[in-house]
Amino acid sequence: MKKALSLLLCTVLLFCPLCVHASEVPETQAEAYVLYCPESGELLASHNADKRMKPASTTKLMTTLLTLEQAAKGNETVTFTREMVSEGSSMYLKLGEKVTLRDFFARLMNERAEEIGMKNTHFVTPSGLDDDDHYSTAYDLALLMEAGLRNEDFCQLTAQKSAMVSFTKPSDKRVTYNNHNRLLSLYEYCIGGKTGYTSAAGRCLVSAAEKDGMTLICVTLDDKNDWNDHISLYEYGFSQRAAYQSPDSAFAAEVPVVGGEKSSVTVMGDRDFRLTVSAEDKDKIERKVLLDRFLRRYRAESGGRRTRTESARRTVGMDKRIIASWIRKNRSDYKNFSRSAA
Repeated sequence: MKKALSLLLCTVLLFCPLCVHASEVPETQAEAYVLYCPESGELLASHNADKRMKPASTTKLMTTLLTLEQAAKGNETVTFTREMVSEGSSMYLKLGEKVTLRDFFARLMNERAEEIGMKNTHFVTPSGLDDDDHYSTAYDLALLMEAGLRNEDFCQLTAQKSAMVSFTKPSDKRVTYNNHNRLLSLYEYCIGGKTGYTSAAGRCLVSAAEKDGMTLICVTLDDKNDWNDHISLYEYGFSQRAAYQSPDSAFAAEVPVVGGEKSSVTVMGDRDFRLTVSAEDKDKIERKVLLDRFLRRYRAESGGRRTRTESARRTVGMDKRIIASWIRKNRSDYKNFSRSAA
């Protein structure tokens, strides 16, 4: 119950075609758009990416992110004031109604935008109502969506087609809010986003899609055909790029040790490695593991006393000077070891 209540503000903010495989960048009706790959930071397609435009309710992506980022500090109960009710609200609120929030704004939206790297954005209102000094760009909104996707609660919320919220005052009030992002139903790979519209801004849409381990973000501003344009851009993007996963954490090998208590040690991968590559090159990638032919255990001495024992590491971190020095002092042992290991 508490979790449902605390997500009310975020829920309300976020909830208010044919698939064509393309080898060329599709045409759109957007005044500005970007198709962005957060994994690589690459723009796969764009038009007027840095043009300052009115973002309408896609602004609420920032409002929601700020809300969720403060959630860990504890729930707060907020009483809706006249200003909160009157400013373009679609919550159908009444003065004095209270609801538990997972966050109430702790930092200004523009401060967070600067942290994210949104260099051509300035927020005036949390709702996105038209204001000459309230603007953003397709590229900046893609960075904002990328930041949102790093937040687990944000991801869960933006992916829902609807959500039911319970109020604390009146306690018997229950409201189901439907997500206006039709792309969640139109495109099977869509994982979330936010719509927006004012007469001055036109139709705005920020969305994200994930396919075969790769995530793409699409933003269109002032686009009368946004649903289909997003689908076409995604189909283009997924035909051009692919995610390559290297299961390094599953790797293990035995490496001989010279001068140690044991004859060998086990080396293991630290973590899996993933990158975005050209779709046509994915199957051409070869994975190689480079290991030293041996490791040597050595002692660090201070003042004539042995203080500790360390092991030389793999190629990346091995102290070459120690190995070279050992080879010079133990040439016969090294030659015998090299012949036996060959």
